[in-house]
Amino acid sequence: MKRAFITGITGQDGSYLAELLLAKDYEVWGLIRRSASFNTGRIEHLYQDPHENPRLRLVYGDLTDGSNLSSLINEIQPDEVYNLAAQSHVRVSFDMPIYTVNSDALGTLRLLEAVRTCKCRPKFYQASSSEMYGKVLETPQTEKTPFYPRSPYACAKVYSYWQTINHREAYGLFACNGVLFNHESPRRGETFVTRKITRAATRIKLGLQEKLYLGNLDAKRDWGFAGDYVEAMWLMLQQDQPDDYVVATGETHSVREFLDEVFGHLDLDWGWHVEIDPRYFRPSEVDLLLGDASKARRMLGWEPRVTFCQLARMMTEADLKRAQREQLGRQSESMGA
Repeated sequence: MKRAFITGITGQDGSYLAELLLAKDYEVWGLIRRSASFNTGRIEHLYQDPHENPRLRLVYGDLTDGSNLSSLINEIQPDEVYNLAAQSHVRVSFDMPIYTVNSDALGTLRLLEAVRTCKCRPKFYQASSSEMYGKVLETPQTEKTPFYPRSPYACAKVYSYWQTINHREAYGLFACNGVLFNHESPRRGETFVTRKITRAATRIKLGLQEKLYLGNLDAKRDWGFAGDYVEAMWLMLQQDQPDDYVVATGETHSVREFLDEVFGHLDLDWGWHVEIDPRYFRPSEVDLLLGDASKARRMLGWEPRVTFCQLARMMTEADLKRAQREQLGRQSESMGA
């Protein structure tokens, strides 16, 4: 039985990856940060009954603590390590640049060093980002496109990308970068624009909210489904040789198009409900991202399955159910009062 160690297991990608690996009979260890409140909502369905799923183990730790990471890697002796943990909100990285670099850049180096110095020498996956392309120098973006990062988050990811390659070439680690373009799901954090839109639209539909405040509606992104993208992560570590891959759909859509899809699905006109708020503009914007995943298709046999329209509707339907539960809760409270 293979053993995997996932940092960021409580995030969107971590939860989907844990599901995939458990389905493939892995023993999965997940790194979580100590918190005064529960932060495991995305994976609760996987571990509610340890007798039904004893192959999922959670351990406390943080990418800012290198000695703890080394101890955990030596204790767990994983076959595969997936580094998905990060301060992943681009806009927030402008407000917290030092923290972002400490976790997203130096955190990766700490984990790579833990992998390098342990006896088990696991395969390593680094979650790289399309944000590294930033002010794009060519379209579409491939594995050979130069980086031009436009945020502290993107700069930190570029650092991690090259540290991963350096550890592969200098120390012979099986270390891969997955340059994933935007990927969404019903588990996406509510502060990210796609979930912000689907959550607000469904609440507006039910009269729970009136307005939605957004920034740049013309920014274009290559949006895919997170459940598809974690399969590409796994495939990278099943190859004979380590390499770096772009993971994308090959289509680009604007925030405005996402609004059209979501509000249209709910028979709403977003023009009456959406207002532009300058607070949500980035100091330096990334206008267009479009990935070419030809190499992943050719070498990994990977293909995205969920389309842009299917993704928007999947997220909308999930948030509509949440909004309906919220509405019922308010009604119950009103009747009780």
